[in-house]
Amino acid sequence: MFRHVLSLAVPACASLFLIACGNGEPVEPPVRPALVAQPVPAGQAFETYPGEVRARLESELAFRIGGKISRRLVDVGARVSKDQPLAELDPQDVRLQLEAVRAQLAAAEANLKLVRSERDRYRTLLGRQLISQSQYDNVENQYRAGEARLKQIRAEYDVAANQAGYAVLRATQDGIIARRLAEVGQVVAAGQTVFTLAADGEREVLIGVPEHAIERFRIGQEVAVELWSQPDKSYPGRIRELSPAADAQSRTFAARVSFVGDKVNAELGQSARVNVRVEGEVPLSVPMTAISAEKGAAYLWVVDQQSNSVRRVPVKVGSYGQERVSVLEGLKEGDWVVAAGVHVLREGQKIRPVDHENRPVEFAAQE
Repeated sequence: MFRHVLSLAVPACASLFLIACGNGEPVEPPVRPALVAQPVPAGQAFETYPGEVRARLESELAFRIGGKISRRLVDVGARVSKDQPLAELDPQDVRLQLEAVRAQLAAAEANLKLVRSERDRYRTLLGRQLISQSQYDNVENQYRAGEARLKQIRAEYDVAANQAGYAVLRATQDGIIARRLAEVGQVVAAGQTVFTLAADGEREVLIGVPEHAIERFRIGQEVAVELWSQPDKSYPGRIRELSPAADAQSRTFAARVSFVGDKVNAELGQSARVNVRVEGEVPLSVPMTAISAEKGAAYLWVVDQQSNSVRRVPVKVGSYGQERVSVLEGLKEGDWVVAAGVHVLREGQKIRPVDHENRPVEFAAQE
């Protein structure tokens, strides 16, 4: 029995002895390796916007009269020349209207011929003093009314003839059909867009500028344009047009960038990128894994290069990229930050800084 009690008492005494020796002081956390990195300029001082190659002149083609489309003569992507027929309306109504006006024109010509002969006869009688002046004046007025009526009908005939010609939609200039917005059998109103024609000639790039960046853009601003089909080339460009109102769906402002200098071999619809230089001081950027946040406030773990300990530094972040995020305030160019495992660090904790290949990092301050 005594031996059993002794076997239980010895471990308890040993535990009390260890606690007494520690004096209740917290145990230092082990020095853990930490991946560190230095900030670099964000985006090399450029902001990139995706775009699409478009024609500088794009015409929305529409019939000048309403009607039902009976024929469509071209498809999207077709190259057309000036005055080439593109679509036709059902001509029956305009033809009937033209025939009606033509009949009125024939009647007006016959009436004018009759009143002219009547006027000439009354003029002869007036010279012989066989009729009074008032009788002649009445016939003269009938002649003038018949002449005016003929002019009116001729004008109406010209309008009807023009409308008959308006039943055929023609290309206004050489170019390519970029869009088709109506089909055979569809009833369209006068002025309703049927085709969009991209005119031959100068090409430019259409981009969408977000609301927060619109203040940094201005007409005439120089930019650099890259085509996805020519990744190794960069073309100088200039902002030619900037929309004053945002798109209702995308909430972006349309901007058109024209190429500067020699003709660029760019086809309609090609993808492009427009690089805009950031004015003023270029912000620094760090890996996205280095950023932490608490209660909506972002912070970084910056390494003390003398003691290899970390300290929490609040920062103001900017735009996020695919792998990096720009830091607008709170970080200096020569700082080192912890780039991974930031959620396990504590204020003042010592680390062993390493790079991506697990090699020790020696700071310049330690040399």
